[in-house]
Amino acid sequence: MCAMSATPRPEASSGPAPGSEPAPGRPTPPSRAAAPEPALAVPEPALADGRLPDSELADLVLGRLTTLYPAAGNPFRAQEMVAYMKGVAPFLGIRTPERRALSRTVLAGTPRPEEDDCTAVALRCFALPEREYHYFAVDYLRRHVKRCSSGFLPVARRLVTTVSWWDTVDHLAAHVVGGLVAADPALAVEMDAWIDDEDLWIARTALLHQLRFKGDTDADRLFAYCLRRAADTDFFLRKAIGWSLREYAKTAPGEVRAFVADNRSLFSPLSVREALKHL
Repeated sequence: MCAMSATPRPEASSGPAPGSEPAPGRPTPPSRAAAPEPALAVPEPALADGRLPDSELADLVLGRLTTLYPAAGNPFRAQEMVAYMKGVAPFLGIRTPERRALSRTVLAGTPRPEEDDCTAVALRCFALPEREYHYFAVDYLRRHVKRCSSGFLPVARRLVTTVSWWDTVDHLAAHVVGGLVAADPALAVEMDAWIDDEDLWIARTALLHQLRFKGDTDADRLFAYCLRRAADTDFFLRKAIGWSLREYAKTAPGEVRAFVADNRSLFSPLSVREALKHL
């Protein structure tokens, strides 16, 4: 999730669709449709009453994390990473392989978390300004999403809308929100509301949450979501439409090809190009 390059693409090869896009950290050719600049955001990840949740495990993890991560920072690399991510957040300047190694040290000997611990770790990390802490939280939730119930969805939504940019949102969508919906299909009705949300990152999450479902994909719901946002002019929604269809095409190429053919005039060239990339 860290790097220096030209214009970033809104999917990374380390994310839900391996190999589908250039990984941050490698030179990236200019995109045909330039992504817009992110809106700078102030982290607001506290609970509704303004508190951050209590957790002894989170105390331990955050104590180690905020000691090891800053010590490994590189201010020159941090500037490059800020530029690559369009200034969405400050960085410590830790490359992904080194960050993951440090994370293993942070978590060494720690117990498996309960849902409250996951909430506390994630929200406390997102309350810190540097992006590497947000990446740690996303990785932690990806690893432990099966420890969380459907009641974790509001926390996931809070994270999606905190310092929102593709580098965290896409992983939260496919691995955390998608994991919650897969475990409790009743949550699909929440996605029906998210797809119409005014926040583009919530709508993008609804489009992408089935990326890893393969044969369990609700194709009718996927196609309906794509049509409901087809007229949207936002780059990230157009890209997400194409990406979600491209991923499902690996399972049902004929269905995707027919769907795009029947509705091609409704979609942007970007969405069509992404959907049919491997067909």
